[in-house]
Amino acid sequence: MDAISVIRTKRDRGELSPEQIDWVIDAYTRGEVADEQMSALAMAILLNGMNRAEIARWTAAMIASGERMDFSSLSRPTADKHSTGGVGDKITLPLAPLVAACGAAVPQLSGRGLGHTGGTLDKLESIPGWRALLSNEEMLRVLDTTGAVICAAGDGLAPADKKLYALRDVTGTVEAIPLIASSIMSKKIAEGTGSLVLDVKVGSGAFMKSIEDARELASTMVGLGTDHGVRTVALLTDMSTPLGLTAGNALEVRESVEVLAGGGPADVVELTLALAREMLDAAGVKDADPAKALADGSAMDVWRRMIAAQGGDPDAALPVAREQHVITAPASGVLTRLDAYEVGVAAWRLGAGRARKEDPVQAGAGVELHAKPGDEVTAGAPLMTLHTDTPEKFDYALRSLEGSFDIAAPGTAHEATPVVLERIA
Repeated sequence: MDAISVIRTKRDRGELSPEQIDWVIDAYTRGEVADEQMSALAMAILLNGMNRAEIARWTAAMIASGERMDFSSLSRPTADKHSTGGVGDKITLPLAPLVAACGAAVPQLSGRGLGHTGGTLDKLESIPGWRALLSNEEMLRVLDTTGAVICAAGDGLAPADKKLYALRDVTGTVEAIPLIASSIMSKKIAEGTGSLVLDVKVGSGAFMKSIEDARELASTMVGLGTDHGVRTVALLTDMSTPLGLTAGNALEVRESVEVLAGGGPADVVELTLALAREMLDAAGVKDADPAKALADGSAMDVWRRMIAAQGGDPDAALPVAREQHVITAPASGVLTRLDAYEVGVAAWRLGAGRARKEDPVQAGAGVELHAKPGDEVTAGAPLMTLHTDTPEKFDYALRSLEGSFDIAAPGTAHEATPVVLERIA
């Protein structure tokens, strides 16, 4: 085998053989295939695609590059969830303890934010003392004692994907659906969960802008899960408008705790419950009512135990940004549009996100919304509040919000977009 022949096969729209795929993934992980060669192959895959057999084999090869976790010692069935990322997407925070309160175990391996999309680990690290890095033994212990764990993936899990992901980020090949699907699913399958629910975002604030692309990605990932013996379901969900009323790390933790306390924004509650029901069904947990677990405080109890088990203080005050800037409504009427991408970029520019993986983030930075599409607003009333520790960032963030919203005449009818658009199984 050699890298050039593998590249030429895909360049010329051929089908990579199982042997070619196994070899190139293993050789790249070991450093025998150079970054520039894998870049050329990734671009050929972006332009010419892969069939289901190729994607399945590519995913299997990435899984085989590292270890596989095993949760068979647990007394509960396991269920996990993965979101393709969005703005204000804090769903994992209330969802994991909620599903655990209903009887399933949730081994949630999460990531950090990059660009305009937030990261679950960044949000949780705004809680004093909370640790994202756990050994496999620690992860299993937290899962066994609390029913849920949210932590970073270890270096031994699909190392080929970790290397390839970084390369795709700097070579313009992030958008290749076969590579997105295999990246997500290799980690989730290696993680060892028994069932998986995918939250595939669609809209301006999502990676997939069109319903057609989102449907293709979701179908590909559901097929991969099925091929590897993991019961997998996908929901296509709206990301044209930010989820909830906050985009930022500590801001989103605060809102998540409100949901666990039985309150919170209606769209966050709706999506949390929809995903919880899918996860419980996929895990085979019957007769559990996640709405009841939110209302009676049992989900909050799991949250507190989970945070404490990872070194966090669930009673500690969350960080608050030193500076705020209020954007007021320029006219009275009905807010008909609030662009998720632009809000996400503003939060990123305020310090809630990062441009490179090694960049620090501000725990208190972000955007707080005072209205969502369909709400009546009054001229001069607060529309958004920007939060940051570095006030010189306000002008930069404000530029991203120019033209990010529309206000129509008072009384204008507004048809809300459903939170859940489609289900793919």
